[in-house]
Amino acid sequence: MVGKVIQVPGELAASQRKFNGDAGRAFVAGLPRRAEEFLRRWELRVEGPAMYGMCALVLPVVRADGTPAALKLQRLDAESEGEPLALRAWGGDGAVRLLEHDEPSCTLLLERLDETRVLTDLPDPREAVRVVGGLLARLTAVPAPPGLRRLGDIARGMLERVPWALERVPVPADRRLLADRAAAGREVTDEPGDRLLHWDLHFGTVLAAHRTGGRVEAGGDEWLAIGPKPLAGDPGFDLLPAIDNRYDPAETGRCFDTLTDLLGLDRARARAWTLGRVLQNCLWEIRHGRAPGTTQLEIGHALRG
Repeated sequence: MVGKVIQVPGELAASQRKFNGDAGRAFVAGLPRRAEEFLRRWELRVEGPAMYGMCALVLPVVRADGTPAALKLQRLDAESEGEPLALRAWGGDGAVRLLEHDEPSCTLLLERLDETRVLTDLPDPREAVRVVGGLLARLTAVPAPPGLRRLGDIARGMLERVPWALERVPVPADRRLLADRAAAGREVTDEPGDRLLHWDLHFGTVLAAHRTGGRVEAGGDEWLAIGPKPLAGDPGFDLLPAIDNRYDPAETGRCFDTLTDLLGLDRARARAWTLGRVLQNCLWEIRHGRAPGTTQLEIGHALRG
């Protein structure tokens, strides 16, 4: 039985319990049964150990015709429900291809990429930033399809929570920085954009592919995005994860300039939306009872000038 060989990693189970409570526990408990169901339905054979992050279990599989693929099992929530819409819109241009999709469970069958070649492993972080920028330029060139979360709604919700958050930040300097991030967000909220955003594109969500064979070259077409949590909005909101990766305070300005150049963005608007993304991350930390991250505050300070 498939259910006897699918082991749910302890780290995945722990993160689901921590962040999703009873819903996370139910998701983890149902994973062996769900894996068995979709292996049978889509005529798949498991080939190798499972992979996982905080939100999903991914099984390397082979289709009935011998094609390698990846079976992604995840909870259906506000972030995951847009993933198949985004992947279809991109059609494999800069992102992993979607092969099958079960809408009720948000189970996906994806093109198999090379999980051993992650952009994080690229020795030169500047080159990694250029790869991410090139991918973002392609991905955000696509208009967002109907049905996705909209950045305008998210931004307004963030600004509404700022007074509540400020009451929970004890350090006056941090409160001032948080209020400043909110002020930057207000500058652009009325024009939230309509591009298809990945929302989570960083070095760890870019894998190498074997579409054309041969060696994968940095910056080439064989680096592809995975794991979108898509939004409809302004591309400036998508820059922060690449700036935050392998964070180096001396590189913040250079990284921001590289990304805005590659995407052809107005720097003032991109700066405001990036500060809005800093605000989003800080609010998330405060909501979970933690102080805003030092790195986030430093990035915000560096970009605000």
